[in-house]
This record gives sequence, C-alpha cells and structure tokens, in this order.
Amino acid sequence: MTDLAPHELRVLVAVENAGSFSAAAQVLGMTQSAVSHSVRTSERRIGAVLFDRGRLGARPTPAGAGAVAHARRILRLLELMGAEARGAAGPAGTDTVAGPLRIAAFRSAALFLLPPALERLRARHPGIEPVVRVVRELGRGTAGEVLDGRADLGIATIGTRSPVPKELVGGVLLEEEYALVHPVGHPAPRSLPLVDWAENCTSYTRDWWAAQEWIPAATVEAEDDGAVLSMVSRGLGMAIMPQLSLEGVPDNVEITALGPERPTRSVGYVTTPEQARSLAVRALIRELRAGGAKPPSQIVGSPSNCGDRPAGLP
Repeated sequence: MTDLAPHELRVLVAVENAGSFSAAAQVLGMTQSAVSHSVRTSERRIGAVLFDRGRLGARPTPAGAGAVAHARRILRLLELMGAEARGAAGPAGTDTVAGPLRIAAFRSAALFLLPPALERLRARHPGIEPVVRVVRELGRGTAGEVLDGRADLGIATIGTRSPVPKELVGGVLLEEEYALVHPVGHPAPRSLPLVDWAENCTSYTRDWWAAQEWIPAATVEAEDDGAVLSMVSRGLGMAIMPQLSLEGVPDNVEITALGPERPTRSVGYVTTPEQARSLAVRALIRELRAGGAKPPSQIVGSPSNCGDRPAGLP
C-alpha cells in the first residue's frame, strides 16, 4: 500500500464532516470531481470502500469511519509536530507550549472540574488556546471523541464496566460519591418520586442500585443534572446524584449522605498514547492532578472505591 499524503487525509475528513463530496469540495476550495478522484485514489491504496455514495450524500462505511478517525489523529499529530518544533527552536526560556488544545468533557466536568485547571494552565502557558466541547457521556462519550480524533483529551467517567479503551491511556482524577438530593426539610425524602437523567452513570453502581428496595423507577426523566436539580428544588422529587453534579446547589435543596456503603464513580482523563507525550496535553494533566480535580465539599465523608477504579492506569 502506498501511504496517503496529508492532503488526501484532509479530503477524507472533509467528506465525513460535510456529508457529501460537493459540500466537501466547497469547504476545501476544490472541484467535486477532484474530491471524488482523491477519495477513489485513497480507497484503491487502502484496499477498502470508505464511503457509501447515494442520493443523500456520502456516509462512511465501517472501514471509512476507522480510516477517517486515523486521518484526524494523524493530521493533528502533524500540527503538533510543527508547533512543538517551532517552540523548541525559539529563544531559550520562552514558552514552548502553544496552540489549540481540544478537550471533550461531560457537562458537570466542563462546568466545575476544568475551569480551575484551565485557569492555572493559561497562567503558566498563555500560548495555549483551550477549546472545550461538552459531550454527553453516553455510548462512546468523551472517549469516543478522542478515538475519532475530535479531541486531544477527554474527561470521562471510567470504571470496571466502562474501562479506558485499549487504544487510549488514562488515569483517575477523583472518586466522587453519590448522595441523596431532596427538598430542604422534607420529612420523608426517600418516599418522593425519583428524578433521573440518562447520563447518571448508574452502570457504575448497578449492583448497589438494584439492592436498594426504596429506590423507585424513575418517575421524571430530565435532560441533564442541572434540570434534575431544578426539579428537585421545586419539590418534584428526589434524586441520587454524583458529587460533581452538586456544585452550586440551590438553597432549597438538601444533600444527605447515603451511608458507608454508598456508591462512587471514578472521573478521569483519556487521551491517545501519542497525545499523552505532547507538551500541551501533559501540561493539562499536570494541572488537573495538581488541584483542579478536587471534589466538591458539600458531602462529609471519605468516599469508598466500590471496585470501579481501573487497573493499570498511569
């Protein structure tokens, strides 16, 4: 197989992003026939059909989805190679970490976990330009964004039932416990309807959850943890929520510990082995570990592990 050139990789990424050869041609400033020729050439060199062509445009085949993910990651490494080489060639003592740093994070991590770490990061490395995308932690979640080359680093919920994908590396930043959240002063909060949301990582606490006879099936389904807190604050029910979601709870919401057997979940970072060696990603990981990943302090007690910490992570 003949290696693909960077411009051919960019064509593959543009077609996948745009959803058609004609739209990709507009983005790239090329003719549609030139885009089509480039894709056919890439398919011939790779030995697989990368896109299904149809009236509705071009959609990646399973082989194409993998090829485009590799293309994004390769193009990103080429960008990093140039940026770090230019930094190393600069005057001695200058900041050698510069350029965009793409981060994927679920909502509560983007709101409360990242900002203090990014504040310190920018103070030490003003040339870094963080680009944060909020991604629902469902399905492939933030790890999928890293695998697909859309993010350099993801803040993810990780554990024995959702391990770090074998293609990535990662580490645990904090263990956050779950707590009962209910309207202030309610005489029997456990009797209230349950308010829940799809990202409430119950897969990490499935055994504990199933063993609690007092927990009803969700009566109210909300879009995210912020909506859950709003509903609880209006007396519409109670919720069982992880610690990171409890920053800035309304005054009329009370947080009650679930006892020594309470469940926890692990929150950490994931990245590719290549990105883990890049200066910007290493700098962010240092800041996350240095104090930006401290858990909220509303709940008193030391969280237990529940066996969800992944083994073998750096």
